[in-house]
Amino acid sequence: MALIDPKANAAGDDEGGMTYLQSMPRRVVTIYVPLAIFVVVLLFPFYWMTITAIKPNAEMTSYDTSSPFWVVHPTLQNIRYLLFETSYPGWLLNTTIISVAATVLSLVAAVLASYAIERLRFSGSRQVGLAVFLAYLVPPSILFIPLSVMVFNLGLYDTPFALILTYPTFLVPFCTWLLMGYFRSIPFELEECALIDGASRWQVLTKIVLPLSVPGLISAGIFAFTLSWNEFIYALTFIQSSENKTVPVGVLTELVRSDVYEWGSLMAGALIGSLPVVILYSFFVEHYVSSMTGAVKE
Repeated sequence: MALIDPKANAAGDDEGGMTYLQSMPRRVVTIYVPLAIFVVVLLFPFYWMTITAIKPNAEMTSYDTSSPFWVVHPTLQNIRYLLFETSYPGWLLNTTIISVAATVLSLVAAVLASYAIERLRFSGSRQVGLAVFLAYLVPPSILFIPLSVMVFNLGLYDTPFALILTYPTFLVPFCTWLLMGYFRSIPFELEECALIDGASRWQVLTKIVLPLSVPGLISAGIFAFTLSWNEFIYALTFIQSSENKTVPVGVLTELVRSDVYEWGSLMAGALIGSLPVVILYSFFVEHYVSSMTGAVKE
């Protein structure tokens, strides 16, 4: 019977492990090339929006004398037109107010619903959680018809409240489903000890569960804010006047006149409109990643 040398096995394991990346050609093929492709694909739309926003109209149509991937004579005329000759600042303010209000309402409802489903352990809680998740799968294009009837009957048409009260219809199920998984990973012993010491359910929720769930709350809030910021169908259906429109609807309906596309202003509006979401992700990326990898460990 042949003996196996442990050192040879260890050397073989190292050869197939991290030592594989010590060679520069292997490191280039395995790490740098895929990373470069990913960065180019991810950042190219922002680069294209930026150069189009500062490119004069003459360079957009004359590819014989100018490159489509570069700006020879940059200008701020498109941005100036967008900010001072259109209602874009008002659209930006409307979008911010609506997104923040809808996110806050959705998080409050989602926290109460997910805590009740995951921590109270009532009969049928799993079925309720499944029903909440299935409600998120309903397409908004199906719901906006009955919702429009309710909005008209309540007199909310063409007001920000029409969007603030309808956005939670798809935000609450998603946030509830996300927080259910996060609350599930928090040890029950912490809650039971607090109840033995005389704490109420509300005190347990506000002083124990929520402080431990900050990464999950931030993750749900980021998702809810992003969905509200980029929502188009409800904003197009329930808002009519130009001053009450949101950025996605206003940029498309006000800067496209028949077959005339104001590409410079369109790209400037898209670029400025994407900055709040980018800034939000950049500030809370650590909490967002931690919420995706787990919660409190026992």
